Amino acid sequence: MQLEAYVLAARLEEVVASANTRLTRMSENRYTLIHSDDRASHGARSGLGLKITDAWSGKDRDTDTLSGGESFFASLSLALGLADVVTAESGGQALDTLFIDEGFGTLDEDTLHNVLDVLDSLRAHDRTVGVISHVPELRRRITHRLHVRKAATGSTLAVITEAAE
Repeated sequence: MQLEAYVLAARLEEVVASANTRLTRMSENRYTLIHSDDRASHGARSGLGLKITDAWSGKDRDTDTLSGGESFFASLSLALGLADVVTAESGGQALDTLFIDEGFGTLDEDTLHNVLDVLDSLRAHDRTVGVISHVPELRRRITHRLHVRKAATGSTLAVITEAAE
């Protein structure tokens, strides 16, 4: 493993550790990410791989075997873990805003609830979370929204501060 990959792998381990605090919550303790430094195939660099442990089967598997919804919350967990590591490395300078574009439509109702609980906990700790989505459940759950309506003459923006019925 090259020195550069070794240093990046050490950082990746920190991100994975932080990501797992949220991933286990979103997946109801089913999934845990693990850093893998297995040899990559076809001459690709090694040391920066990820696998996922599935507590239901007790086996590690490649992340590309996750369903769309599972991939979404694993990716979201990694993004949040990266934000935590960057905040810690920058002397506490927080990344206060996070935008998430789609992915919610691939989640079942229970998983959507778990993911939204994690996002609510971020907002409770003074972070701004922007969600871009077409999923009706989000209208019921998120009370402060910007609704963009497109038209032939241009888009309009409405500020909505209550849950949809």
